[in-house]
Amino acid sequence: MTQTAPRRRPYAARVPIEQRREQILDAAIAIIDRDGYDRVSIDAIAKEAGVTRPVVYGAYDGLGPLLIALLDRQQVRAMAQLLNALPEHADPGDLDQLIDGTVATMVQQLRDDPVTWRPILLTAHGAPDAVRTRIDADRELVRGQVARLIDEVLPDADSEVLAHAVLAVLEHFGRLVLEDPERFEVDRLVRAVHVVLDPLIRQG
Repeated sequence: MTQTAPRRRPYAARVPIEQRREQILDAAIAIIDRDGYDRVSIDAIAKEAGVTRPVVYGAYDGLGPLLIALLDRQQVRAMAQLLNALPEHADPGDLDQLIDGTVATMVQQLRDDPVTWRPILLTAHGAPDAVRTRIDADRELVRGQVARLIDEVLPDADSEVLAHAVLAVLEHFGRLVLEDPERFEVDRLVRAVHVVLDPLIRQG
């Protein structure tokens, strides 16, 4: 009888530990984006990354620490992009430019990095409470920044309420971009944001 040679385990080349950790986190977020949090496991991450289980455990002590590291990384990425889209100061005389520039920048960020934004705006199924808590906390930080900008351009307005409305609109249109980027182009969304926000802001 002809013996079948045993399957060789995938070989993971030696790489610097920080590079390996990034590779593993990239694999984890790819699984979450594609399949949801409930499909994440050490085995799934190892397969996605093309390494063995011991390689994953050599980078992280277990699934819990790995997911915490992933959450930290994605939070930093998302907040950096959001704060980059929002100007430090607003010109009261050019509100249209503030809206146009912010929306255009945000849409481009969503197109450039959908893997970061889908689990946030589309709330990946099976997301742990810790993830939802982080998302809610970050949303409050962004809402505070939006309220500060509103105070600069509309000092007599109720900036707290308006900030809720503005963020809700931006998040909704962000979901449209993630779900169908070819259909919802930048110019189309900018026009729509004006239609929705202009009456709120002018009356604010």
